[in-house]
Amino acid sequence: MPRSDQPRTLPAATPQSRRGGARPTTGPEASNIGLVRLQRQTVASMTLDAIRDGILHGHYAEGEPLRQDALADELGVSRIPIREALRQLETEGLVTFNPHRGAIVSTLSLEEIEEVFDLRASIESDLLRRAIPHLTTHQLDQADDVLERYAVALRTGEVAKWGVLNWQFHASLYAPAARPVTMNIVQRLHQQSDRYLRMQLALTHGETRANEEHRAIAAAARAHDTKRACQLVRDHIAGAGRSLLAFLRERREPDTNGRASTRARATRGEE
Repeated sequence: MPRSDQPRTLPAATPQSRRGGARPTTGPEASNIGLVRLQRQTVASMTLDAIRDGILHGHYAEGEPLRQDALADELGVSRIPIREALRQLETEGLVTFNPHRGAIVSTLSLEEIEEVFDLRASIESDLLRRAIPHLTTHQLDQADDVLERYAVALRTGEVAKWGVLNWQFHASLYAPAARPVTMNIVQRLHQQSDRYLRMQLALTHGETRANEEHRAIAAAARAHDTKRACQLVRDHIAGAGRSLLAFLRERREPDTNGRASTRARATRGEE
């Protein structure tokens, strides 16, 4: 996946946030310490978000080394928040550590992608089953609002927004299940599959189907038709997984003459 030409920036840490040594712990200086800690937390959080966003949006390609010094220069921060961010991204499955190459952007095999979508279909349908009895009109309205923004983003080709809005829609329906551990697992699965889904939607023009399936899920949830809503979620995720795998196989696997398939070459502008 090619890197974007857009430069990435992050507000640099303040000199105070990098300063070492002992500090007073009372009076106005104590307030300054609290501010410094907040600044450090903010820089760490923004660094994590920036690198995660870069991976999900293809700025850092699959298999690419993520060198701490280069990232620090690019984002305008010290190496400490970079190191912390890479470790967090490792737990999210977006980064792996190689003994010789250091941190690299993860590459999911086709088998791993299939497993991710199988897990999503099973876990998310169960979350929705648990959530529907507790869904309020206000929560359903919020889900519809997300769908409206999602539909606009799909229609206008704002690819960068698709993954975030997709997660917001699903999460808004699952939240009443009150299963925070499961939600964390599902969010990680979404993060792992996001870049592939956006690529598949953009290149196969699957936006209309995704939008229609989301609206059908929301309607069944509003009707408190648990059985139908859960089946729709399962079919929606499984269908997306099958479509994605077919798309990736066509792009990754050469034909009998050792060349990429005609359709794959066409999507790269080679025909």
